[in-house]
Amino acid sequence: MLRDRKITIFDTTLRDGEQTPGVSLTPQQKIDIAYQLDKLGVDIIEAGFPIASEGDRESVRSIAAAGLSSAMVCGLARVLPKDIDACIDVGVDMVHTFVSTSDIQRIHTIKKSREEVLDMAVNAVELIKDHGIKCMFSAMDATRTDLDYLIEIYKAVENAKCDIINVPDTVGIMSPSRMYNLIRNLHSEVNIPIDTHCHNDFGLAVANTLMAIEAGASQAQVTINGIGERAGNADLAETVMSLQSIYGAKTNINTEYIVETARLVERYTGITISPHTPIVGENAFAHESGIHTHGVLQKSDTFEPGIMTPEMVGHSRRIVLGKHAGKHAVRRSLESINLEPTDEQLNLIIERIKEIADKGKKITDADLYAIAFAVMGKPEGKPVIDLKEVSVMTGNVTTPTAVVKAIVDGEERIASDVGIGPVDAAMNAVYEISSKHMGIKIHDFRIEAVTGGSDAVAEVIIGVQNEKGRIVTARAANADIVLASVEALVTAINMLLQT
Repeated sequence: MLRDRKITIFDTTLRDGEQTPGVSLTPQQKIDIAYQLDKLGVDIIEAGFPIASEGDRESVRSIAAAGLSSAMVCGLARVLPKDIDACIDVGVDMVHTFVSTSDIQRIHTIKKSREEVLDMAVNAVELIKDHGIKCMFSAMDATRTDLDYLIEIYKAVENAKCDIINVPDTVGIMSPSRMYNLIRNLHSEVNIPIDTHCHNDFGLAVANTLMAIEAGASQAQVTINGIGERAGNADLAETVMSLQSIYGAKTNINTEYIVETARLVERYTGITISPHTPIVGENAFAHESGIHTHGVLQKSDTFEPGIMTPEMVGHSRRIVLGKHAGKHAVRRSLESINLEPTDEQLNLIIERIKEIADKGKKITDADLYAIAFAVMGKPEGKPVIDLKEVSVMTGNVTTPTAVVKAIVDGEERIASDVGIGPVDAAMNAVYEISSKHMGIKIHDFRIEAVTGGSDAVAEVIIGVQNEKGRIVTARAANADIVLASVEALVTAINMLLQT
């Protein structure tokens, strides 16, 4: 059983994760992610493949010298002396060396005999250990390697003083039951720790990782948001929370930083987290159905796992309004801004919400409040920020710059800022102009074309969050995406500050 067993978490976001098609991280982004992974409590960070390029070499060197508080830094190397020397040269704590062992890869890629591969593996491990560095050995494509040969090569590297062996499901072809049996066999043959690296080609990477640990593996290779080659790798959040919440195992992960880390990697890689992604997705702890929201408002465990709460992973519970909204959810949302509609008014508010939702529109908090104010005959509060003017300058050789003029708390202000694009620059300028409300940050941002053609009207939906974790959403539509974005942001900020 896994209860109270300690499992080590090896994160390869900066190595296999960066091999995701279309992803290329800057040296500073890699440093930022490394610090965040260290804060998260990852035991080992695979920082890169030093021999691959000068940029990768320097990135790994910088991370190794960054003074991380607890995470060990690992570099990847083929079973070649030049690769290993490159890792040692940049000062890593561990070298992860690998070679293809399956017949299909061995014959068609490296063109070596089984005997040659075994000798290369042993020589690589001995070279690493001669330098007094920890060594992990991977039999690449282990899950398609003849079992007797796989056991032979793992025993050989164990005899060469390897510290840990990795069993990669390189092309993601294992089923959970087969993975369990493989690791069980290996665990009975070798006496050093076993690590697994599972790919997600059939969506089984996390399941295979968990089965490997059930069978005796003590370390899991994962990535943030499950990024990586092809369909990616085992996801850190899913693996860790399953281990801790379902199995009762222990890790060093500070789970309250999981969502924070996921969003950092999302921003740097440009790979958007799907709303229904387990644990870190926007909808992971969101409820719309009247039956569900009623239950959750009474006791969250009714329609949530209970053994995992949003607070445990740095998320927040949301009650979403839509065509399935019930009275309890709407009343609770309005009570949060001190509105207490009668039963008749509440029924009318719900009716209007459902009319909007039936047209395929997402109901924002600004929509709800506007409907409630109208039905209840209450005047809307005076906006804290009254937008007057937005100007943007951008171009292929010009740093995107925005200027915003607004009345803030009755005082005219003008602010300018730059960004990675015109929308980002305009958003930054809005933040600048409302500087005394800097506890507010963007929680989510979506742009959708309402009409077709180059003159399409864009609808922007923005969610903003304050320091207490409260989220308010608002929308705006305009043929100018920058204006729509600014208007939605200002509306959301005003709603958050007024309510």
